[in-house]
Amino acid sequence: MFRLDDKTAVVTGAASGIGKAMVQAFATQGARVFLWDLNKDAAEAAAAEIGNNVEARVCDVTNEDQVQDVMTQIAEQHGLDIMVNNAGIAHIGTCSDTSGDDLDRIYNVNVKGVHNGMRAALPHLSKSGGVILNMASIASLVGIKDRFAYSMSKGAVLTMTLSVAMDYIEQGVRCNCICPARVHTPFVDNFIKENYPGSEEEVFHKLSGYQPVGRMAKPEEVAALAVYMCSDEAAFITGGIYPIDGGVINLR
Repeated sequence: MFRLDDKTAVVTGAASGIGKAMVQAFATQGARVFLWDLNKDAAEAAAAEIGNNVEARVCDVTNEDQVQDVMTQIAEQHGLDIMVNNAGIAHIGTCSDTSGDDLDRIYNVNVKGVHNGMRAALPHLSKSGGVILNMASIASLVGIKDRFAYSMSKGAVLTMTLSVAMDYIEQGVRCNCICPARVHTPFVDNFIKENYPGSEEEVFHKLSGYQPVGRMAKPEEVAALAVYMCSDEAAFITGGIYPIDGGVINLR
């Protein structure tokens, strides 16, 4: 079950963390995976580490022309079956703390980047009857303190998912999103180090305790859900919103 043999997948923002775990899981299940990242060295290193059936591509998801070009090159040579829009950035702050420039920066990556990925992928997925999987967040579903801009962007990802699922259902394209709570990645460790110097351990335990299960998710746990969502076993699922949250939504 959940094999991805003979399928071609693109995963954005995939040189580390959740994206890298997805690439590893997809490749293990038999897919040919194109690992996209803005950082050329990191992308190539991650692809070399994972190895089998993984190729790195440098792509800035905020650059619509570049996304179109890279996607076309891949699809013309290998086809396209799976598009995972994982690239994203964070921001801390209330509405009062968030400047217009802050909002634009988050929007360009987290919203426009997802739009660019879907728009470039849809003509090819309509031919293959493929799948789009977007990374939203529990911030799409519940209020989270000091995450005004980030929550805005992930709420947009959720509603874009529903819109695309509705508009392309007759073309056989499925579109779903995953809404994780906090996931323990290098991004989280660096984020804590940069924003809470001297209090890293205390903040890590606080962030972990936000989930009722008492810890953050592992990237591999999110990747396992992604494999299912992109497999033929999930063929009846579209317009789906899937929390993987350690109990945050229903148990807090």
